[in-house]
Amino acid sequence: MIKKRVFHVAVLFSFFLAVNAFAADVAKLGVIDFQKILKVSDSGKEALGKVNKQGKKMEADLTEKKKGIEELQKRLEREALVMSKDMRDEKGRELRIKINDFKVLEKKYQSQLFALEKKHVLLFKEDVFGIVEQIGKKEGYLMIIEKSSVVYYPSAIDITDTVIKKYNAKTKKN
Repeated sequence: MIKKRVFHVAVLFSFFLAVNAFAADVAKLGVIDFQKILKVSDSGKEALGKVNKQGKKMEADLTEKKKGIEELQKRLEREALVMSKDMRDEKGRELRIKINDFKVLEKKYQSQLFALEKKHVLLFKEDVFGIVEQIGKKEGYLMIIEKSSVVYYPSAIDITDTVIKKYNAKTKKN
C-alpha cells in the first residue's frame, strides 16, 4: 500500500516537473502594424509620396480634359440654334467621342495608379517583412503577426516601433 502511494506521488511529482519545464519556455509573441510602418517610416512615406505625386499628375490631366469637354458642351449648347442639323450632329458626335475618351483615360489612370501603388507597397512590404524576420530570429520570437489579422493583443507585444527604427536605420545606410 505504501509502495503504491509512493509510486503515485512519484508519478504526480514527475508530471508537475514536466509541466514546469514546459512553462519555463514561454512562447514569445509579437505584433506589427504594417499600415503604421508604411505611414511613419521614411521609406514608407517616400513610397506613398511617389504614388500620391503620380496620382496628382493624373488628376490634373483629367481635370484639364474635363474642362475642355465642359467648354465644348457649353459652346455646342450656345451655338446649337444657329448651326445646321448636320453641323449639330457632327459636334454632338465629337462631344460623345471626347467624353468616351475621357472615361477610357480615367480608367487607364486608375489601373496605372493601382499598379504603381501595388508595386511600391509590395517592395516595401518585402523589406519590412525581412526586418521582422531578422528581429524574430535574433530576439527569439515564436511568432510575429500582422495587426490586421488579430482581434486583441496587449500593447506590450507590439513591436511596430522597433521595426520602424530598424527599417529607418537600414534605409539610411543604403
